Amino acid sequence: MALLGETGRLDRRTMLKGAAALGGVALASPAIISARGETPVKIGMVDPLTGAYAANAQNEVTGAKLAVSQLNAKGGILGRPIELLVEDSANDVGTGVQKARKLTERDEVSFLIGDVNSAVAQAIAQVSNEKKILHIVSGGHTDTITGKDCKWNVYRVCNTTTMEANSICSTLFEKYGKKWYFITPDYAYGHTLQAAAEADLKKLGGTTSGAELTPLGTTDFSAFLIKARAANPDVILVLVQGSDMVNCLKQITQFGLNTQVHVAGLQQELEALEGMPPEARIGVWMFEWYWKQPGVSGVDQFVADIRKVNNGKVPTARHWFGYTSVQTIVGVANQQKTLDSLKLAKALGNFELPPEVRLQPNKCYYREGDHQLMTSAFIGEAQAEGKDDPEDLFRVDKVIAGDKDAPPVDETGCKLQWPA
Repeated sequence: MALLGETGRLDRRTMLKGAAALGGVALASPAIISARGETPVKIGMVDPLTGAYAANAQNEVTGAKLAVSQLNAKGGILGRPIELLVEDSANDVGTGVQKARKLTERDEVSFLIGDVNSAVAQAIAQVSNEKKILHIVSGGHTDTITGKDCKWNVYRVCNTTTMEANSICSTLFEKYGKKWYFITPDYAYGHTLQAAAEADLKKLGGTTSGAELTPLGTTDFSAFLIKARAANPDVILVLVQGSDMVNCLKQITQFGLNTQVHVAGLQQELEALEGMPPEARIGVWMFEWYWKQPGVSGVDQFVADIRKVNNGKVPTARHWFGYTSVQTIVGVANQQKTLDSLKLAKALGNFELPPEVRLQPNKCYYREGDHQLMTSAFIGEAQAEGKDDPEDLFRVDKVIAGDKDAPPVDETGCKLQWPA
């Protein structure tokens, strides 16, 4: 997800140490005792803890904290405790770069995670590349991060915008029709997501009847929605995210627009569905991960673990992004028995997530050619109310493996340049 507009800033760092982040872990194990005298290995995390995507970012941090606690209870990283240092990018590129430099230069972190904001993620990737440290992009989706701007030290957990579009566009075309109108956030994430959807629509034989570029933080979508309705499309695709998604779908249903034209989209998130009234939970979407997966190994335990640290609420895809980012770094470091970022970056090529981290039915691995995680897409429909569980707000109809909807590496524009 990309984000450019907000400049509100909060100079705050949260230091989360070892197993103390969860009270229920066994602190007296021999592995922890042997690690106490060791210097912690620091992982820096930059995410927009304030602004339109604050809920998403906070959940990524919660997932990362859980991973740190669990891993420290098992001996940490190479027998040393893990320390997570979190900084607020405030949805601002300059702030994100400043915080990344603080973490790498003053705090001397060994690894970096972030950002939800694609623009910030790309900018801090410049810093991590300069410092030659392994960097996991947890939640920034725009294609170029693992496309034409890819870097040897940067890997990404969440889907690309092209993967998102490829996973669902044919379903939307078949269900809703061939004439589409876009409500698009006016920054990198929205631009690449719309472009990917339009490319798929063209292949399917459809047409675009128009698009509205909306500023981040829009509270009144009425002018955009009036134009959308006047274009007489078969479907209005809502591409905005975070609190903008909540506001847009609320106003669509308040105006009764959903009774006149189909409304759907590409990426949807549980944070947004939770934040809107039941009548606004409409349409077909893709989720990048979903908490209800009967029979899939490890999912029930992960849900239970997140509930303990999330005020009883179920995990979202953002929890999984943060959790997986930390697990990736520590997993490959313990496997390779080194903290050297160059060696670890090479080892992550085609590195497969174990079942207790994968938490989905399909193979989940980092593609060697572009460093993109081949993670699944969950296609289904928003639900006004959960039937068996009030938090079950999305009905999953099918799950598509990441390497089925990802373009070939030679079409991504990625040409990795490794240090001599």
